[in-house]
Amino acid sequence: MCGCDYEAGAAIRAAAAPGFDHEAVMAALEARRNGTIGAWARTRRAQLRLAARIIVACLASFLIAHLLGFQHGYWAVLTAVIVMQASVGGALKAAVDRFVGSLGGAVWGVAAGLLVPHADERGLALALVFAVAPLALLTALRPAYRVAPVTAIIILLTPTGQAAGPLAAAIQRLMEVGLGSLVAIAVSLLVVPARGHNLVADAAGKALELMADLTGVVMAGLAKPIDADRVQMLHDGLRKAIAQAEAAASETTQERSRWLTAAPDQEPLCRTLRRLRNDLAMAGRALARPLDEPARTRLAGPAAEIGGEVASFLRGAATAIGRAAPAPALAGSDRALLDFAAATADLRERGLAKDLPDEMVGRLFGLAFALEQFGQNLADLVDRTGELARPEHG
Repeated sequence: MCGCDYEAGAAIRAAAAPGFDHEAVMAALEARRNGTIGAWARTRRAQLRLAARIIVACLASFLIAHLLGFQHGYWAVLTAVIVMQASVGGALKAAVDRFVGSLGGAVWGVAAGLLVPHADERGLALALVFAVAPLALLTALRPAYRVAPVTAIIILLTPTGQAAGPLAAAIQRLMEVGLGSLVAIAVSLLVVPARGHNLVADAAGKALELMADLTGVVMAGLAKPIDADRVQMLHDGLRKAIAQAEAAASETTQERSRWLTAAPDQEPLCRTLRRLRNDLAMAGRALARPLDEPARTRLAGPAAEIGGEVASFLRGAATAIGRAAPAPALAGSDRALLDFAAATADLRERGLAKDLPDEMVGRLFGLAFALEQFGQNLADLVDRTGELARPEHG
């Protein structure tokens, strides 16, 4: 039984007790339910804003299409819904790709309709092959233009295209697609607009929080068996967050190229996030099993220090990126990494590593190399975070 069912049952039993305030119980349950809904909404603000923009774009394109007298306004509505993305930059790119794809499909569909007689089914099949074959290759090479063969098929096969002729059908289709694209862009700019750089900050913050957890889990694996399932779960979430950041960074580039934002380039931050994840993956492979003695005892303390200091820094960096502020100081993390490097060097100088199996020695020095790279990339993260900070935080 879930917690909410248990609480509801307890409230009902309490309400049945003699002298119990039934209204107070129901009010408490309602407040808890509202609080749960509010918490759910707060964690999904971006999705709710996108849903609102899609609804507005759908209604606006429908009304404008009917005001302009379009016979089949549904293509404008479909385009507005399909083009709408999580950010302005994403909507711009989707609008351009869809219109260019529709234009190419319309031109080739008209050519097929005019050049290939298609009064019967055999002729129509030949015209269809003539129209779709090159556009299918285009779609395979450039998936962004996958609407091109769809447009050509609509022009050739729909009753409107056959009745009005391919040229008239193509013009009508392009007008509706253009209208839907313009409506989607306008709504993206005017209705609770979401900028790509804000989405990058959200995704990067999630990635850094996951890295903080992963650092602690991985470094704990030096002294005790690592939780492989938890590591895999963290890596899966981390890959997803970095992919989201990279997609949003690409959308920010679209906005920058059209002078819609003055935000700095977000791509360097995404590259740094990916390098940090690779460093942690390398460290995780080195610590897939605990180290043997005497390395375990001598390095357990420095490893735990790294797990604490670096995790704290990464969480601070996540907060800083979300607030467009400079990164926190790296001194604690640097000290922890240097202590580990010194302990590893001391282990080697004392000859304590010579009795370890070759495989263990390889993992030990692979870990040392991964942590050295990790420290360099943490310093790079400080620089990237500073580049994204607003001037008032300088």
